[in-house]
Amino acid sequence: MTKRRTILGIMGGAAFAALSATGAFAQEFTLKLEQFLPAQANVPVEVLDVWANKVERDSMGRIKIERYAAMSLGGTPPELYDQVVDGVVDIGWTVVGYMPGRFPSTEVYELPFFVSDPAAGSYALWKTFTQHMQDSEAADVHMLGTWVHGPGVFHTKDPVLHPADLQGMKIRGGSRLVNQLLELVGAEPVGMPVPAVSEALSKGVIDGTTIPWEVTPSVKVSELVQNHTEFEGPALYTLTFFLAMNKDRYESLPADLQHVIDQNSGLAFSIWAGTTQAAADAPGRAIAVGLGNNIVTIPESETGEWRDLVNPIYDTWIADMATKGIDGQARIDEARALMAEYAEFSK
Repeated sequence: MTKRRTILGIMGGAAFAALSATGAFAQEFTLKLEQFLPAQANVPVEVLDVWANKVERDSMGRIKIERYAAMSLGGTPPELYDQVVDGVVDIGWTVVGYMPGRFPSTEVYELPFFVSDPAAGSYALWKTFTQHMQDSEAADVHMLGTWVHGPGVFHTKDPVLHPADLQGMKIRGGSRLVNQLLELVGAEPVGMPVPAVSEALSKGVIDGTTIPWEVTPSVKVSELVQNHTEFEGPALYTLTFFLAMNKDRYESLPADLQHVIDQNSGLAFSIWAGTTQAAADAPGRAIAVGLGNNIVTIPESETGEWRDLVNPIYDTWIADMATKGIDGQARIDEARALMAEYAEFSK
């Protein structure tokens, strides 16, 4: 059996999706997990709930994980990471790009036309975390998983076939690098978390948004706009995610329950989470197809005009990393090597 199949079997099998066992042990620890999407969205249902159920089951009922959707414990999505650090919540899932500039090591995976495979990107991001972030940028949490989503897509009120079509459009972006990309292709970037997209589209605050297909059902994007532009080959962009746990809370658990958390976290979980999230792109896209929306697919051979416009982001990012004492070109080379390494790892 290949390593990839083993990973997906561990994380994605029917047993993993089973509800928590009552077990022979009484519940001893309750952990609060908060995230920013509606409870019925793909990531909560297909990733976070599955993970939480598995932890509960493997702990024989000694751990209970309470799930809080749509920031129901208060605060905003950009504040979620600090809520974990401060112990307001025990576990939080968030978009790293909601905290611009705070985690520079993750941004290499947000560069345009950089990530081709979400599994490889998620593998590489976890490796980057352990090599460059665990004891520095993200030392204030106990990291459970890091991953990337599937290819970013334009969802717009008017059709977009060429960069010129974006001139004057107000487009939502999810990170500072995506906003830079939008500026370079002629759009006016508007930064906002995903939950605000529906209202912004319906009120005409924005003319479109950049998100992967899998997010579109939870924010009704395909009902609010009728045009979508996707790219074959490397993704127009990807965003990165953290599933993080309060460090003191993790360390307060007995060793055997820390082991339960550890066995369901890390590299294997990150790959599975990224793969699972990306797999939800197809059902999201199918909704747009069913509504008769216009889907423009740009072949990889025709992405040249897009690449030419956005490639300056690489030089800008490298220069920005230099101000932080980071060799940006070395990080780009390393990330590419790690993504290529995944092909051998997954055999």
